[in-house]
Amino acid sequence: MTQLGHDRYCDEIVGQTALLRSHLAGADLGATVPTCPDWTLRQLAVHVGEAHRWSEHIVRTRMTKNVPVEHVAHVGGPESDDPAALDAWLAEGAEKAAETFRSAGADTAAWSWAWEHTAGFWARRMTHETVIHRADAAIAAGVTYEVEPEFAADAIDEWLQIVRFAQEKYPSDAATELRGAGRSIHLHATDAEPGLDAEWLIEFEDEGIEWRRGHGKATVALRGPLTEVMLAFYRRMPADGGRLEVLGERELLDFWLERATFG
Repeated sequence: MTQLGHDRYCDEIVGQTALLRSHLAGADLGATVPTCPDWTLRQLAVHVGEAHRWSEHIVRTRMTKNVPVEHVAHVGGPESDDPAALDAWLAEGAEKAAETFRSAGADTAAWSWAWEHTAGFWARRMTHETVIHRADAAIAAGVTYEVEPEFAADAIDEWLQIVRFAQEKYPSDAATELRGAGRSIHLHATDAEPGLDAEWLIEFEDEGIEWRRGHGKATVALRGPLTEVMLAFYRRMPADGGRLEVLGERELLDFWLERATFG
């Protein structure tokens, strides 16, 4: 798998947050987010900003254990309901996170819930946290969503890593049901440049999933433009929506989408 470089992730936290802020401009912040129906658009934005501040605190203080988010300064969003205050709060949190991660360096140790305990992990995680929730915001606001191909592909890579991690570390997680050799899923982006290698083969094994970039025959295939493949894989759009096509045993893809969760 190809990751994109620590500085690039740091840059993208700010860039993706700027795009998120543009989706919020003029939108009804009290509207329900269809893809996260427990949240309003404002609550979604606050969630993203809190994640930036929480992870920044962990890296800046070199924490070796989890910190409850409520113990971090300036979480919860601005006191004012003024959209301009929310916009400024989001921008400030993203800038601080990027600056802290960049100054620390990718290999600096810091607690995480995952397989890697470094500032680099958090820079990548916050990039994709923002990439995916920006899609939620765009859907809620009714605006066009676009993401650079390398970030869409890397978001799929990271999600597969998270699912496998959940299988190994959290026996009660729904992802542990994604087992049993002989079944497989193929993701195929039809619009990506060849050098990006935007295809994935996900194989179910008795101990958990195994996956690699590349072409391969599978039990079921999900084909279409890369951004739409990513959104469907993250359950942000139907697997047969837009320009997507499902070939083979649709039931296996549905089984995956119902269980490939974490937390």
